[in-house]
Amino acid sequence: MKITRRSRLLLRLQSLIFTALFVGVIGLLAWLSTQYVYQADWTSGGRNTISEDTRQLLGTLDEGVRIVAFAREDELLRKQIQSQIGTYQRFRPDITLEFVNPDTSPEQVRELGVTVDGELVISYQGRSENISTLSESGITNALLRLSRKGERWIVFLSGHAEGDPHGEANFDLGLFGKELERGGLGIQQINLAEMAIPANTNLLVIASPRVSLLPGEVEHIRAYVEQGGNLLWLAEPGETRGLTPLAEQLGIEFLPGTIVDATSQLFGVDNPSIIVVSGYPRQAITREMTAVTVFPEAAALDMRDSETWQATPLLSTLNRSWTETGELTGEIQYDTDSDERAGPLDLGVALTRSLPLDAAGVTDGEEVREQRIVVIGDGDFLSNTYLGNAGNLGLGLQAVHWLSHDDAFVDIRVRTAPDATLVLTNTARGVIGFGFLLGLPLLLLLSGLVIWLRRRRR
Repeated sequence: MKITRRSRLLLRLQSLIFTALFVGVIGLLAWLSTQYVYQADWTSGGRNTISEDTRQLLGTLDEGVRIVAFAREDELLRKQIQSQIGTYQRFRPDITLEFVNPDTSPEQVRELGVTVDGELVISYQGRSENISTLSESGITNALLRLSRKGERWIVFLSGHAEGDPHGEANFDLGLFGKELERGGLGIQQINLAEMAIPANTNLLVIASPRVSLLPGEVEHIRAYVEQGGNLLWLAEPGETRGLTPLAEQLGIEFLPGTIVDATSQLFGVDNPSIIVVSGYPRQAITREMTAVTVFPEAAALDMRDSETWQATPLLSTLNRSWTETGELTGEIQYDTDSDERAGPLDLGVALTRSLPLDAAGVTDGEEVREQRIVVIGDGDFLSNTYLGNAGNLGLGLQAVHWLSHDDAFVDIRVRTAPDATLVLTNTARGVIGFGFLLGLPLLLLLSGLVIWLRRRRR
């Protein structure tokens, strides 16, 4: 082809047009990338994608969700939070995430009950809940609890100087009651001398009565338990305040004395009657507990063998503890010749039993639900004085959620990489070892020798 001046101009024009179109397409793609987001999870097993159960839950939400993360200026922590919440935002863009430095917002931290760096406050339709463990299971179950429209009533027993869920005194449970209401739970107080336990009660709470109950009141509670009601019993060392028949019904015995633990000094606690629990069993209430919990003056529990109840230790002390039956003054020590019991000791227990359908109003006799009861030998850990200590609030909320069956809907297992571990046979290890240690060096030496010989012959 003969190149003329005209053809040269046409080639330049074509080149300019191509360049302009190419730059235009690149610019258009760049603009589209700001308007639309596409992400793909190519990991084996979809480790970076939320589960199908979570996606179905997000589809049922009527409005957006606001998440506030109280995290310090830690780039790694904030990226972890943003990455976890981002898996939700892919399927629900109206989920918003906001970061707040707890060091610069102490009033907001106190108001929302934030205790852990990286804690999330999830808000939906005027209700909110705190999550201290960054996991899909924790976030999804919190969203599930917040999205439930039916009212769940937590009934507190009153009339015996119990802790008041609306009270402001040091021994009251006012701060704990506010946290329950903020999570969408309804709170009601009843006096069994005036009215019976309401039929729509999800959970009955006996919060450390200081006056003995009447025999008729105890029978009302026993009947409530016999009919399948869920119960949270917070007791104290000493007398059972007339509730011995209830303890016998549950197969629990309160050991005499108050638990003391020399290990508490390791946590900077000088009072040995203040028990610090740092380890927890793999039970639904405590499986995500990482913070220590503090229990001032707790009673030890002894579980008897029962054909009715399945008992699981929930809170236990270490070996250096015992039940002190004497005065908690001066120098105290374990007395082997007395009724004192050496540790480890249980101060909290979870009881369950399967109920037939006729207990729920149906008569075919098949099992349909699980009755749940928690007994803890201390109620002060949820009082206004001690609620803010370490993981006390989290333990109380988790216990209420479990007792209200708010954990039974979404059980999400952590997804792990199936190829994270390489298992080699002895033969494979031998081949790899020989190859790298001898085979590869000999091959390089041989190739060098061949190249040297070929060059020498030239």
